[in-house]
Amino acid sequence: MAKKILMLLVIVFIAIQFFHPVKNISSAPTPNAIALHYEVPHDVQTILKVACNDCHTNNTRYPWYNKIQPTTWYLAKHVNDGKRHLNFDEFAGYTLKKQAHKIDEVVKEIKNDGMPLTSYNLIHSDARLTVDQKNVLIKWAENLSKEIKTKNTTALAK
Repeated sequence: MAKKILMLLVIVFIAIQFFHPVKNISSAPTPNAIALHYEVPHDVQTILKVACNDCHTNNTRYPWYNKIQPTTWYLAKHVNDGKRHLNFDEFAGYTLKKQAHKIDEVVKEIKNDGMPLTSYNLIHSDARLTVDQKNVLIKWAENLSKEIKTKNTTALAK
């Protein structure tokens, strides 16, 4: 009986290898990308590229283990959840109110060590933020939040 169950599990494991979700890879320019509408200094871009963009843009760098199911589904869920919460490639398409809220969430998540996720940092050690990197991101995000809120106030006054 145990051999039959093991054989069935092997067959299922092999069968699921043929079913993969669509990858989060876009070669098209993204006109709503945050860097096209707001200043994103080089040091901030570097940190975002390593620690944030895989889950919060339209382009994910996939690791080798992404080719093995059920890992592919797990990663796809994380990426889709991340983009649902914040997508830097679609940022300018958000309302000004939503932009400010999302940037305020960035500050909160970084201050509370909520991002990058611990599960992401386990495999991507380069994504672990140092205190200095956290401070750079927080300062940038706080300044950006002020800029967006000023824009929103001006837009509402018109």
